[in-house]
Amino acid sequence: MTEEAQQNRSVLLIHGRDFKPAAATYLELAVTAMRAGLERDFPDCVACFDQMSIDLAWYGDLNAKVLQRKGKRYDESLDVGDRRNALQALREITPRKKFGIRVYDKLPGKSALPEFFMDVSAPLLGAVGFRMPVLGKIAKDFAAYLSDLEFAEEARRRLREKLCAIMDRGDKIMLVTHGTGSVIAYDVLWELSNDTETYKEYGDHKVDQWLTLGSPLGDSTVQKRLLGANERAENRFPSNVISWHNLAAEDDYSCHDTTLADDFKKMLVQRRVSAVHDYRIFNLAVRYGKSNPHSSIGYYIHPRLAKILSDWLP
Repeated sequence: MTEEAQQNRSVLLIHGRDFKPAAATYLELAVTAMRAGLERDFPDCVACFDQMSIDLAWYGDLNAKVLQRKGKRYDESLDVGDRRNALQALREITPRKKFGIRVYDKLPGKSALPEFFMDVSAPLLGAVGFRMPVLGKIAKDFAAYLSDLEFAEEARRRLREKLCAIMDRGDKIMLVTHGTGSVIAYDVLWELSNDTETYKEYGDHKVDQWLTLGSPLGDSTVQKRLLGANERAENRFPSNVISWHNLAAEDDYSCHDTTLADDFKKMLVQRRVSAVHDYRIFNLAVRYGKSNPHSSIGYYIHPRLAKILSDWLP
């Protein structure tokens, strides 16, 4: 067995915006979905998956405070029940070739309007300086991360501490980030690889595989607010990721710009990353009786994620 195969492997997740169940519940649902994808497509990998360390950086309480101040309410028991129903329905979809447009087009309430609105409006709103106010109306907690220093620093701290603990163990790392979590992850990765005075012991540590799911990192307004965006070329990007995989679901408005390889091609030119792969997928999750292409459960169980995970396992 090679030294690489013997090396311990860890998966670290970070969730996205909106209300979230308690950390233990969210992690259990996510792991169950990922494991179900392997059981469906790569059953020989399940035993290895079960032996891995899998953890979650959770900041759901920060999201909840922002949303509750805006008058939003959260029924956790109902949300968890609906997530379990969505997961059960997805587990019944076999084989993996059914995760395509034919099944997707038959989902109840499917609509391309949110993504269409973002595609059409984002360039115009960005040009006239209205993107942040509009973002604040649509996704108040995400806007808080981009504009509220205290929120942003606390969210980054929670991910950074989990990630650094894994780096300290010397494990091979797969970082799986959904929605807003991918923006938080980008900023943490930038900190660890560029702020050498504060994080000098982590400058040489790498994340082996970074998965972004339904990521808004392709949005020009978001890119302008990333850590390092105003730095000189050699310090603009993170340098601690080996392979980057970006999954973008059809009609997922959060990733209306579905490709990241073109946005971050300078990372390749500067040899800050080895590869950036974009995948257009169909997210078959149904939440509350309606298609939800941004659903984390739909991303976690998808055949493309299962394939990336199976290729990474020893």
